[in-house]
Amino acid sequence: MTRKPYGMICPITRACEILEPRWTIAILVALWAGNTKFNDIRREIGSVSPALLTKRLRELEDLGLVERIHDRATGNIDYLRTGKAIALEPALDALAHWAQQNVDGITALCTTSASSLMWKMRKLIEPDALPRRRVVIQFHFAEDLDYDTYWVLANPGAPIEICTSIPGYDIDLYVETTTMSLAAILLGRTTIRRETELDELFLSGDPVLARTMDKWLPRSSYADLEGVEELTGDRSARQGARTSAAGA
Repeated sequence: MTRKPYGMICPITRACEILEPRWTIAILVALWAGNTKFNDIRREIGSVSPALLTKRLRELEDLGLVERIHDRATGNIDYLRTGKAIALEPALDALAHWAQQNVDGITALCTTSASSLMWKMRKLIEPDALPRRRVVIQFHFAEDLDYDTYWVLANPGAPIEICTSIPGYDIDLYVETTTMSLAAILLGRTTIRRETELDELFLSGDPVLARTMDKWLPRSSYADLEGVEELTGDRSARQGARTSAAGA
């Protein structure tokens, strides 16, 4: 016989109460992704305020999910996952699977932040799939954003850099897109070819870089799940959804 939860005194309910405050799960995911510095965690999440992030980190520390490490010699502070937080990761992974397969594309992607998406690009781009020379790629997002243009700077043997001001080199590839379109490509909810045909993605410049975009910008591991909900529907609704979410 399959065991069922025991009503409202089920431990699932208490776990949800602990993880319910806004940004709590996002912070745990940012730590899981390897971010330990306050500013890196904030960039990974996107739009959380410094004050609220400080509060949530303190709450997670009190709950035994985060350990705050203060290096008194340098003044540096790092935030690390505890065993309790690591034990949560299978559940978070299962949530990601569920969302990919059961949440429609518009709902899942309408609040995607360009700044946090580009910050993630540092780890997403595959340097070995780029030419063995300096490569500059400009990403321009066709939305009303505070920052709508970013530059990827890739030098052989060096970490990928994301710039918010033009780096002073010739641009090899221009990428015109939207945050929803790019996020959908990465998560396997659409394809580069489909977004190009829909005029949601436009590539110009180096033809080799354009042709190999799927190689140097590989999809998330969650993209290969069976039954992923594709990005369909009226994308013009995304701005209203984003505005509503920001005011929540």
